[in-house]
Amino acid sequence: MKKVFLCLLILISVKVLKAQDDYDNKNNDYESKGFKKENVFLGGSISLGFGSGNFGVGANPEIGYSLSQWLDGGVVFNLNYNSQKYYDAYSGADIGKVSSFNYGAGVFVRAYPVNFLFVQLQPEENWINYNTKDFSTSIHLKSKVNAASLIGGIGYSQRVVTQGSYFFMIGLDLLTNENSPYRDSYNHAQPIIRGGFDVYLHPARKPKPVGHIL
Repeated sequence: MKKVFLCLLILISVKVLKAQDDYDNKNNDYESKGFKKENVFLGGSISLGFGSGNFGVGANPEIGYSLSQWLDGGVVFNLNYNSQKYYDAYSGADIGKVSSFNYGAGVFVRAYPVNFLFVQLQPEENWINYNTKDFSTSIHLKSKVNAASLIGGIGYSQRVVTQGSYFFMIGLDLLTNENSPYRDSYNHAQPIIRGGFDVYLHPARKPKPVGHIL
């Protein structure tokens, strides 16, 4: 699974470079020199999941800058809570619960080979606090770990630089740290599914129609 995902990222990255060359040849006037306030964006994604005995909620706020029509970069933060209940196989009674709260930060690079498709790389560091309760013995254990991750993702987006965007992404943790919040108890990478939006700080004003009277 991971090898296939890496191959897809490489193939799309090659497409990104070719698309960028084509874009530069046709649009040399897009990127003016210097910092442009209207290229700064704020946003991020939220997540919510629940099932039989488990619950999760999280937020991933981000701040970034559109370096060009095909490339964004920025900083992202993580806040996530998850809980899992365990049941007796015979009686169905609750026998324990494990909950975790993790926070972290990282940087991301998001490249667009075409207007609606992007690839993303996101190295990050997370700190995870665990609370484990055994209801039968009243044992309550707490622990804290940290882990580095490298998220590789492919996504769909509707994006207009200086206006706004929304996106949907599926990714995997490409590293193998067993403490990563993106890996299961067997150290298998779990799909990371995120959807969100970004809003530019200073949206560009739309040009006035010809003949507009002040």
